[in-house]
Amino acid sequence: MTKASRERSAASTGERLGVRKTYKLYIGGAFPRSESGRSYEVSTEDGRFLANAALASRKDVRDAVVAARKAQPGWAKATAYNRGQVLYRVAEMLEGRRAQFVAEVGDSGAADPESEVDSAIDRWVWYAGWADKVTAVLGAVNPVAGPYFDFSLPEPTGVVGVLAPQGSALLGLVSVVAPVIATGNTCVVVASTGRPLPAITLAEVLATSDLPGGVVNLLTGSAAELAPWLATHADVNALDLAGVDAEAAVELERAAAQTVKRVLPPASTEPDWTADPGTARLSRFLELKTVWHPMGV
Repeated sequence: MTKASRERSAASTGERLGVRKTYKLYIGGAFPRSESGRSYEVSTEDGRFLANAALASRKDVRDAVVAARKAQPGWAKATAYNRGQVLYRVAEMLEGRRAQFVAEVGDSGAADPESEVDSAIDRWVWYAGWADKVTAVLGAVNPVAGPYFDFSLPEPTGVVGVLAPQGSALLGLVSVVAPVIATGNTCVVVASTGRPLPAITLAEVLATSDLPGGVVNLLTGSAAELAPWLATHADVNALDLAGVDAEAAVELERAAAQTVKRVLPPASTEPDWTADPGTARLSRFLELKTVWHPMGV
């Protein structure tokens, strides 16, 4: 049945046609279509059509990196307490749209979508609480033999490229993005290729929360196509390969070495994202800066 015939049929029966959602990219706080104009079909595991998602291009990667770089100094200078408040606000808004996320995560093939959404909300709260504690845990006052104070303090790495997990549409994405931005970094995220819809809905939450535009930039499309451009981009400081396989990770690590990026390789098997998040990811994209200060004679 064509679109016109469906409209005539709906008009004759008095039924209302649903408004199809247009899924776009999220770059610099805005929702542009892909520069290439391309899109791809997103379907359920049993083949039911869900939506058309934007198929991001190399130019979209460059635009996202520019937006992330522009936002990074301001986000890094924000107080850790303020960053925690912003992350908690994201959790609040996720809670308010819980039913929508449960439906989309369920369409993405999750066995227990309600548990996954609840875990994703809790994960935002977890990292919100850590935002103003990282410096105390990872920093130190170092003993020195002289009239000096010697402090080691963690600082954000900068712009992080994130290849989101392929098998966890929402919780896996939150688990790799939240620790990156909680510690003052900005990021360019490539969402799960086959399960991108919860990621774009999460971008809508980020856009209407207190998170400054450009802190998180989200692309949908082929991770295999976009990952090399992130790995070789000279203005990307680090790379999280959570969503790629071991063979692809080797090639991406080689590409990233050309610009001396910090790289977090993927686990041998995709982690159980419902497990306790721990604190390991908080330190992955931090640099320790040591400062000497005279204390008098």
